[in-house]
Amino acid sequence: MDCLWHYDSPLGPMTLAGDGTSLTGLWFDDQKYFGSTLSRERKEAFLPVFRETVRWLDLYFEGHDPGFLPPVRISTTPFRQSVLEAMSRIPYGMTATYGQVAAAVAKEHGRKSMSAQAVGQAVGRNPICLIIPCHRVIAADGSLTGYAGGLCRKRSLLLLEGVSVPDR
Repeated sequence: MDCLWHYDSPLGPMTLAGDGTSLTGLWFDDQKYFGSTLSRERKEAFLPVFRETVRWLDLYFEGHDPGFLPPVRISTTPFRQSVLEAMSRIPYGMTATYGQVAAAVAKEHGRKSMSAQAVGQAVGRNPICLIIPCHRVIAADGSLTGYAGGLCRKRSLLLLEGVSVPDR
């Protein structure tokens, strides 16, 4: 059973999901693929991991690198797990291209290359936005593309982190 809690962020309402010990989901309520990893059985409950997550979110939306991560657990395919891990290594205030993430995943799997499009699909289905920073993945030309929470939010998140972003 998933436990859920709601957070009012400056960029819109968000839903947190947890299994009792770990954060298993974090979405903007209107984003694409919202709740894609949730079980059918759910209840509202404020878990200890949500206290840590809310503290992380509060610091983040104040414009700070929180400096810690709440415990996270994701059940997904090995490929998507590799993509999520590669994204997790993109530091606060920095970006990486889909091609760079693909190269990191390819290297981890002992391959010469990996499809940036396949990586893009995995990035788009990230079940824990912000904490696993899919908003930091950009196109090779530096443009903002492919954010399930909307490009306006992606832009706002990057600006919050001090990243220079191209004009719309």
